[in-house]
Amino acid sequence: MKCGRAFVIATYQNTVLIYNPVAGKVRSTNGRIIQRALELLEREGIRARAVPTTGPGTAGEIARQAILKDPDLIVAMGGDGTINEVANGMVFSPVPLAVLPAGTANVLAMELGLGNRLDKAVRMLPQCAPERISVGQVHSAMGSRYFLLMAGAGLDAQIVYNVNANVKKQLGKLAYWSAGFSMVGRSLSQLDALLNGDRHRCGFALASRVKNYGGDLTIATGASLFENDFETVLFEGRHASRFLLHFIGVLAQSVESFPGVRVARARKVEFQGAGDERVYIQVDGEFAGRLPARIEIVENALTLMAPVDARQRLGIKATEALMPASG
Repeated sequence: MKCGRAFVIATYQNTVLIYNPVAGKVRSTNGRIIQRALELLEREGIRARAVPTTGPGTAGEIARQAILKDPDLIVAMGGDGTINEVANGMVFSPVPLAVLPAGTANVLAMELGLGNRLDKAVRMLPQCAPERISVGQVHSAMGSRYFLLMAGAGLDAQIVYNVNANVKKQLGKLAYWSAGFSMVGRSLSQLDALLNGDRHRCGFALASRVKNYGGDLTIATGASLFENDFETVLFEGRHASRFLLHFIGVLAQSVESFPGVRVARARKVEFQGAGDERVYIQVDGEFAGRLPARIEIVENALTLMAPVDARQRLGIKATEALMPASG
């Protein structure tokens, strides 16, 4: 499918905009941002009708019902949790998915280069083309669920679990930072990550399809939406204070060179609790239950609207084998 302003104007005349009415930017503008989004889309030749979600977990079914009416494009507007739900309703459909940032972190929009501003993201849509990508899938006691970005077990999932929803509404990303620093000095539950035939004990494990983490940081520097695997990053350590050192590596975008960090590429990862303590898992920044869990790649699963230079810009840094912990 070619990409260009005239082509988009001629094509996207039956678009569905699915939005979360309680997403940060939607709530803070009393919904005015939705009308603004529709107007901006119209300027770019994209005629859309807006459909709100009606509560947690409803966006996927809304997307499935919309697909039955043969739309030419579905736009998900909200945070990464809303986008995750919409994508779960679109997996294996030929209908392309576009994203507009309106949430707390907007990791996918940032990864694609769309930014976290609505007007910029809409202006870039005519410069996007449909890309067929793989997605991740998590299997746990809570069932199966697809995800676009990442699955994390241990420390970051504990932080997601600890974040109070009302505090998140008030503070946005600061709620996660606050919950994270409150862990300093505590002992962390341990987990085992099983990948590529080996078992590794750690306090935080990340299986990522994206470089961006939380909208501001880069952890999995070799991850790519356009590859058919995860970049996994395993952080050893029982005490949360140890992760302050790891955080320096994250800021320097060289975390793999720090002691106690292992990096590998894998198509399937299993996370198991290492003791009797509860160890949690998150996908795309949303709580997804407790371990054990299995994570795997599902190929050729979703059509995503991405800037035409995205494949080149999001090129991977090859990490074929597991790197031993330094030191």
